[in-house]
Amino acid sequence: MTATASTYRTGFAVGAVIIAVLALSLGDAIIKATGLDLPLWQMYILRSALVLPALWWLARRKGPIAFTSLLWVILRSLLLVAMWLSYYSALPLMPLSLAAAAYYTSPIIITVLAALLAGRRPAPRVMLAVVLGFGGVVLVLRPDASGFDLAALLPLLAALLYACAMVLTSLKCRDDNPFALALALNIAFIVAGAGLGLFSGQEGSFIFGPWQSFDLALIGTVAALSAVILVGSVGAAIAYQNGPPATVAAFDYSYLVFSLIWGALFFTELPDALSLAGIAIIVLAGFLSLPRGKSVTA
Repeated sequence: MTATASTYRTGFAVGAVIIAVLALSLGDAIIKATGLDLPLWQMYILRSALVLPALWWLARRKGPIAFTSLLWVILRSLLLVAMWLSYYSALPLMPLSLAAAAYYTSPIIITVLAALLAGRRPAPRVMLAVVLGFGGVVLVLRPDASGFDLAALLPLLAALLYACAMVLTSLKCRDDNPFALALALNIAFIVAGAGLGLFSGQEGSFIFGPWQSFDLALIGTVAALSAVILVGSVGAAIAYQNGPPATVAAFDYSYLVFSLIWGALFFTELPDALSLAGIAIIVLAGFLSLPRGKSVTA
């Protein structure tokens, strides 16, 4: 059921989105920590295979699994699979907090895309947000023309892909069962993992590494990843169903705080002053890009 302004449970929604981004950021930290041992294609298959039964049950509770347009659902799933491929590929190559900061330009891109598709120019504050967000990313990544690593662009590509997927969700998949959308996405992860697996066998490759034999440590890692993707996807759905979208989106930025915490705890990654300033500027830009006024639907 779509929430209205009179039925919003804003506190509940904010709690749900914080739990969701806590889980997702922890999952990203786990992937960064185990990336050299578990190839991405194998992680795609195993993680989604474990979570499919739970998502199937949750989707069926809302009625028959059907979509307004299967074509748009497939395109949405492909965009998100490519998004995670880009983002996960960046994690072994740069600190988690810096990858997250570059990726969290996505709310700004979403706002600009939505305005352009609606046939209107973005508001001046949104254009200011774009400039600030770009400046924040420059502070975080600090490209050096003499030795710029193209891998630094991967989280920015992930942000663009995510923005396209979310705008598509808003325009073409608004009335679809969110659990069914998550189910379709995880099926796409399995298909993509199997496709990437055809090129596997490259020792030391984060994406195309050889299949890893099962042991208790691997089973535990995959189970943890399945749990966090389930909590994250369901928590985000609950949050946006029960709270004003602008408010929920604002608290979505808590991911950056969690990424700083996990980076410090797990990898001893302590951003310097310029990186912290860049992260703060990106957060400020995100708040500036949020729509003003009361929303009547979630």
